[in-house]
Amino acid sequence: MLLYERAGRWLTTAKFVLCGAALAGAAIVAHAQTGVSKESVPGIVNFGYLGKAVACAGATAPAALAEVKKRGYASVINLRVATEPGAEIEASAAAAKAAGLIFIHLPFSTAAPDPSLVDRFLAAVGDPKHQPAFIHCASGNRAAALWMVKRMVVDKWDAERAFDEATALGMSAALRPFVLEQAKARLRP
Repeated sequence: MLLYERAGRWLTTAKFVLCGAALAGAAIVAHAQTGVSKESVPGIVNFGYLGKAVACAGATAPAALAEVKKRGYASVINLRVATEPGAEIEASAAAAKAAGLIFIHLPFSTAAPDPSLVDRFLAAVGDPKHQPAFIHCASGNRAAALWMVKRMVVDKWDAERAFDEATALGMSAALRPFVLEQAKARLRP
């Protein structure tokens, strides 16, 4: 009986290990299919990038902006609202300037999203002097959401392809209706 119980526990443990490995493998494949790479960067939460074209991230310490410049980014597009805990807008603007980065502040409130913000974002990421751009908010959610709008409106990607990439960059499904609404409004002939 004791041998049977041990074998049962071993099989259960093996199932959990295999399921975990399968899930990790699926996540790696999803990132590979979207072209999104993730990296741990001190002072930057949820750093994801698409080659040298763009990076989307979450909370970014002002001191980390020197590293952003070293990585070849030309601009910082900060989507945080000044009243968010830890936003440090003025310190980030000063650190960006000191590092030689263009600093663009486009406060994006998920509680009351401003559709005109989307046009300002598209203009900012479309300006060659701002490329490549480092886009960030608190988690990467808003940054990836606006990047999804750009993919659909400017690059003419379909919603599913753009959503897969945005999800890999850090967007949650909660912003998808806003993104689709904004993209649809800008895709009308």
